[in-house]
Amino acid sequence: MNRRLVGSTAATLVLVLAAGCGGSSEADGKIELSLGLFSDFGYDKLIEEYMASHQNVKIEQRKVKMEQHNTQLATQLAGGRGAADIVALEEGVVSQFRASKDKFVNLADYGAKDLKSQWADWKWNQGTADNGEFVVGLGTDMGSLGLCYRSDLFAAAGLPTDRTEVAKLWPTWADYAKVADQFTAKTPGVKFVDTGRNVYKAILDQTEEGYFAKDDSYIAEKNDKVKTAFDTAAALGTKQQTGALEPFSQEWNVALKQGSFATTTCPAWALALIKAGAGDGAAGKWDVTTAPGGGGNWGGSFLAIPKQGKHPKEAYELARWLTAPEQQKRIFKETGNLPSQPKVYQDAEVQATVNEYFNSAPVGQIFASSAESLKPTYRGTKDSKVGPVFASALTRVEQGKQSGADAWTQALKEAQDVVK
Repeated sequence: MNRRLVGSTAATLVLVLAAGCGGSSEADGKIELSLGLFSDFGYDKLIEEYMASHQNVKIEQRKVKMEQHNTQLATQLAGGRGAADIVALEEGVVSQFRASKDKFVNLADYGAKDLKSQWADWKWNQGTADNGEFVVGLGTDMGSLGLCYRSDLFAAAGLPTDRTEVAKLWPTWADYAKVADQFTAKTPGVKFVDTGRNVYKAILDQTEEGYFAKDDSYIAEKNDKVKTAFDTAAALGTKQQTGALEPFSQEWNVALKQGSFATTTCPAWALALIKAGAGDGAAGKWDVTTAPGGGGNWGGSFLAIPKQGKHPKEAYELARWLTAPEQQKRIFKETGNLPSQPKVYQDAEVQATVNEYFNSAPVGQIFASSAESLKPTYRGTKDSKVGPVFASALTRVEQGKQSGADAWTQALKEAQDVVK
């Protein structure tokens, strides 16, 4: 779970935004399009508008948790049936699906390459293959990094609470670890951070190469940056400064509501999850500042079109409209999901956006600044298979089952088995 893994509840796993039943017969003469999504992409109102202006189109959203979405999509693509007309590809797995580009429509055939200038170069490149000739997907949001903290808990520990002063505490992750020592010395009943796994992920998301080099060769065991990230997170776990929580789980929500931890790494999309978990009682207590180590990106998605769909042209028109700058700006204002388009995140209105729940933090400015300074991390074809190995290793450290050194050694061995 390194990205937007929290999906809808069981009651809203499938949301049909159309009158009547969204069957497949198209007996009423309307073109039926389905979107396979995870989490909240902020499309509900937009889809209603699109159907109102396209009377011949009926649109269904299928929402499940991301792990389920990815597994189902892989099965559907392999079997040649069952996939939605438009599917979301999260950036952590886009390289995996990009390797199966023959299962997708080349959006360049519908003129997608003419839209290239809308996106940050790195985002556009993530969604393409064959040196940009094959466009697999159109970018939606990105997950530029911030650091969220409980100002009341910082005050109790004798630490600064102003976001500018807090940012000065941790220009690097090593400094962040020092603040953890100061915090836990003063407030032993509260954990400094929710989980070392999120710290580890954030540090890796500030590197240009992590588990894999840009030629897709596996380099984790010789990449000092991976080892440094692991050691930093493992040290927090060894000192019991983490909550050892499963990121974005129900127990994580409970800990948020109880004020059991003081900081968490927060890409732009995570603010909505923190607010939902912490509830109204924590309004104004949480704040946002810049992350240690500078800019980085954790998450974000693409809209792709499987070949098996019956209406690729109409699906492309919808995907193009949903990812257009005008709609992306509206989505940011509605959900806080930061668009991956410089024209949008450089927009004066976007940069002036504050989040009242987070003590009126200038989130537009914070996340846009992170977006401007980030260096995108290369995602290997097997990145999504290797990542959980190291995450599990850190969990063992947090639970006191292994030392950091032993967990690292075991993770390297298990990862080698994965990439064979």
